[in-house]
Amino acid sequence: MSDDYLHIHGERLAPGERAVIKLRIGRLPSGNRIDIQGHVFRAEEPGPILLFTGGIHGDEINGIEIMRRALASGLFDHLSRGSVIAIPLLNVYGFINFSRDVPDGKDVNRSFPGNASGSLAARVARALTKEVLPLIEAGMDFHTGGRNHYNYPQLRYTRKDAACRALAERVGAPLLIGSRLLKGSLRHTAHKMGKHILVFEGGENQRLDGLAIAHGLEAMKRLLKSYDMLDEAVPVAPAPAARLFEHTSWQRARVPGIFEWTKCSGQPVVKDEPLGFIRQPDGSKEQCVHSRYNGWIIGHNNSPVVNAGDALFHIGILS
Repeated sequence: MSDDYLHIHGERLAPGERAVIKLRIGRLPSGNRIDIQGHVFRAEEPGPILLFTGGIHGDEINGIEIMRRALASGLFDHLSRGSVIAIPLLNVYGFINFSRDVPDGKDVNRSFPGNASGSLAARVARALTKEVLPLIEAGMDFHTGGRNHYNYPQLRYTRKDAACRALAERVGAPLLIGSRLLKGSLRHTAHKMGKHILVFEGGENQRLDGLAIAHGLEAMKRLLKSYDMLDEAVPVAPAPAARLFEHTSWQRARVPGIFEWTKCSGQPVVKDEPLGFIRQPDGSKEQCVHSRYNGWIIGHNNSPVVNAGDALFHIGILS
């Protein structure tokens, strides 16, 4: 930039200033306007700009709660250099409707880079792509598992991107997962712009999980610390000993029935080890689910009733 000001969505912030910006998205059928709130914090000293986002899927409450706690605790008041853009709730539509998606059924995280005159999801994506992504160097996007799916706390980085993997290793989490870029995702669009976005996953949708929230907050702090942006007075837990997986696989139900797992996320497994059972309601049959791999369970299904083909266990494969 040609001056010391940060220019974002019509605001001009000098070093040491902070502001709340409102990205205008649209209106509800009732006429009420929907805005996305972005909290911008600037240190006195120049440095990188990092982005933290929660609630891109409106029912993934853990990520929103991680962002809320960071803001409520004043974490970003202790920047030693650089700037932070914190968006605690990206998908307002989904949040107020207890939904992953926006009301038209589209997924915001498959709608990037977006379109200012497109669907609701495309408009949300476009606001972030146009107003925020060009400014940042890196970021962290907070997620949970989907409906009835629990994810053990993990960081996902872009597979085959050595710099992104190195960043994930510096930040750390109990599990590090190399994953492919999904077309239309925030991470895919940011990657094409030369920005590294780490995805933190922990817990399941519509449910607060203390373990996931604690690991998410510490991962946020370590990302700031990795860019030398956090005041030394702020306590930061060291990165946990991480298990890294470049390949994962979902193990699915072969038959429908009542599902009970005997091993769950965060536990190691060996090939052919029993993981759980699927039983028929009339008591006539029982099928044991055996692991197809040596590895680690990184996610599991908490639903007591499953159909054939449903994902039961997400396993990080040991090479």
